[in-house]
Amino acid sequence: MTLTLDWNNEQDKMVITDEHIALLEQLLQCAAQMEAIESGEVTLTFVDDEQIKQLNNEYRGIDAATDVLSFAMQESSEEELAMLADLEGESAEWLGNMLGDIIISTEHVIEQSQQYGHSLERELGFLFVHGFLHLLGYDHQDEQQEAEMFGKQEQVLQQVELVR
Repeated sequence: MTLTLDWNNEQDKMVITDEHIALLEQLLQCAAQMEAIESGEVTLTFVDDEQIKQLNNEYRGIDAATDVLSFAMQESSEEELAMLADLEGESAEWLGNMLGDIIISTEHVIEQSQQYGHSLERELGFLFVHGFLHLLGYDHQDEQQEAEMFGKQEQVLQQVELVR
């Protein structure tokens, strides 16, 4: 098995190129190797601020746009998986090796790349790796967690030469 990236573009604020997807594939493989993840599937969706604001409000109770959201399938309880299976009319087997979904606001990619003075690719890569690490259970609720998570992000970004 290998790690796969399925992606969807549901916005028109930023052109998503083949080069962007190739970069994200490379980042996914680097991050997975660093975390000893040998197989799985990640779904990535590009949205605008309005769409991510709706999702952030619905799932986190925060009525504001954000840059990236992650929905980890591995954190789902047996009850949630059974409910999903019932909705699909099949067993939970269809989830297979799904790690989860990453949602990225391209408006935030553009805005934050300008704010931080680096390339769109750097910001896109940063948000993608950040979202992926959330799928694996990393968080940044305190200084120690944040230092660990952001350190791992930088390590992956440096491997593909996405430096500031």
